[in-house]
Amino acid sequence: MAEKERKDKGSATDGYDSRVVEIRRTTKVREGGRDFSFSAIAVVGDGKGRIGYGRGKGKEVVMAVQKANDAARRNMVRIALRGDTIQYPIFSRQGATRIFLQPGAEGTGIIAGGAMRPVFEVLGVKNVIAKCIGSSNPTNVVRTTIESLVKMSTPGMIAEKRGKSVKEVLGLNFRKEKSDKKQTNSQGPVVEKVESQDRDKDQ
Repeated sequence: MAEKERKDKGSATDGYDSRVVEIRRTTKVREGGRDFSFSAIAVVGDGKGRIGYGRGKGKEVVMAVQKANDAARRNMVRIALRGDTIQYPIFSRQGATRIFLQPGAEGTGIIAGGAMRPVFEVLGVKNVIAKCIGSSNPTNVVRTTIESLVKMSTPGMIAEKRGKSVKEVLGLNFRKEKSDKKQTNSQGPVVEKVESQDRDKDQ
């Protein structure tokens, strides 16, 4: 009993933030009457890019939530974030659920509702715009959101796949060349004008 209490205490203070997305009550009719049970969906994250989700069932709400949290901790994945937002806009679909995610500027906050908000809160995303289209089933929404974030690539991953540098992928070299051309074009007429003035003075 003491070992179980220490285990529960350690899981509560392991640095992970857990949120319950949904709790459902199910009823099963039998000869002796009705049997009630509960199912829960929970997401767990460390606020630094790691997240997991799980489902649990039990005769009591506490038992169902504990099972969901344990399942979420066993299925943790790493998400490649860009600061406190996502890398780029994402449109993903799974079944009848379609979601759209867009990076937010500093100070935007989490503009999302339903089952998507707990996912971003435990993940550590602070600026994002999210929209759920179609079915709003919490299980499908959470699963689609996390799977789309897992597939998200960083500029370094794309550069390695294409055999280019990160600056080339981001278009920084092109911007630099374009700015250099603008500077040379702007300096050209000025030099010619100065040279013409010197010629007039010599004459």
